[in-house]
Amino acid sequence: MTRDRLHSIGWAAVLLACLALTLALTFRVNAVKSQVRLTERQIVAVRQDKLLLETEFETRANQQQLRSLNDVEFGYQAPTAEQYLAGERQLAMLGKPRAPDAPSPIRVASAAGLGDEDSGFPAMVSPLTGKAMAAEAPRDDGRKPVTAATLAKRLGEVEPREERSQ
Repeated sequence: MTRDRLHSIGWAAVLLACLALTLALTFRVNAVKSQVRLTERQIVAVRQDKLLLETEFETRANQQQLRSLNDVEFGYQAPTAEQYLAGERQLAMLGKPRAPDAPSPIRVASAAGLGDEDSGFPAMVSPLTGKAMAAEAPRDDGRKPVTAATLAKRLGEVEPREERSQ
């Protein structure tokens, strides 16, 4: 073997080693890229789950807030089985005679058995932060909790209007 031939074989071996290292490095880079893409997909999935949870929590917190507002201001209650009537006769039996000072189009009906029941809603706590969000109505004015009796009393009374001084 001549020196030029040995030199050519050496360069071929170096070139082959560089090609093998380039091929191995390419496979390694592609493996890392694949892991990065998989991680990005997982991040997108977790963000979508988080958005779904936040939306659901805000919806339920809004329902809790509406329930609290209803208890304080309006006193509406969901219908119970006792509130459904069998027919017109049963509805007519609920009627009361008109009060002497009541205008003619006003009709009042009542049903027995309306009591104050707890709503059964659990306290709303954020699954992400662990804190309650706007679920409680402020009760700093010293009033009693709203029940059917206190609401009927409050709505049945007319407070005299204060005269403005000029």
